[in-house]
Amino acid sequence: MRRTLAHLLARWALAVLATVATALPSLAQDLTVAIDSSFGEAMAAVARDFEAGRRGVRVLLEAGSSGELLERISQGLVADVLAGVDVPTMERGEQRRLLLPEPRSSFATNTLVLVVPASRQVPVQRVSDLARPEIVRIAMGRPTSMPAGRYAREAINAQRLWSSLQRKVVIVDDVRDVVSLVAGADAQAGFVYASDAAAAAGRVRVVETLSTATPIHHAATVVAASTNPVLAREFVAYLHGDAARAVFRRFGFGEP
Repeated sequence: MRRTLAHLLARWALAVLATVATALPSLAQDLTVAIDSSFGEAMAAVARDFEAGRRGVRVLLEAGSSGELLERISQGLVADVLAGVDVPTMERGEQRRLLLPEPRSSFATNTLVLVVPASRQVPVQRVSDLARPEIVRIAMGRPTSMPAGRYAREAINAQRLWSSLQRKVVIVDDVRDVVSLVAGADAQAGFVYASDAAAAAGRVRVVETLSTATPIHHAATVVAASTNPVLAREFVAYLHGDAARAVFRRFGFGEP
């Protein structure tokens, strides 16, 4: 009798363990956040803080330029949140029903700056200096897919210099490439966000802060095809909290 009871208890214990082991994976939740490349390190820090307060939650980051990310979502990129992109990109995504119109919101701001290599003396103090004959390579993002590139072209157009500078311009598809070209003196100047310049302090030097026709806002919203919209909304709301804003300030972003 004692052996039979012990056998039954052992079988019951194994059944309980098997049930728990089966249930545990269901507690895990992955949240994929597509982010503009300018938010790489900052969003990674915010994601770690978000995970720390939520058992079983894992935030996966997918970086790229704003326009590129929207196109990848249209082509089936699995993502729950799109964050860090400009408002016009958000509006295009909403019109194409790729993004939910709510809770779209701006959680950070930025400014456009002109940078030069920190290691070289370059005769550039303002945008108009880019017309000097000794300046032959200027790096900027692709205006059709990168908001920073679009703002850069607007800044050049505002001074009616595009026609004279166009042949000098090196177009790239990632803001990190602009920073790399300027930092390595492969370009004598470049246009990036202030947050990108802050992340590259010691490698590039800001020579002019530029005004833009419209303020630069970074927004976030839920992807329409998200498989976890509740957690996605929670993450978007978290971006507006004091903890996240403190991180963004540390990385050179402004508050909306």
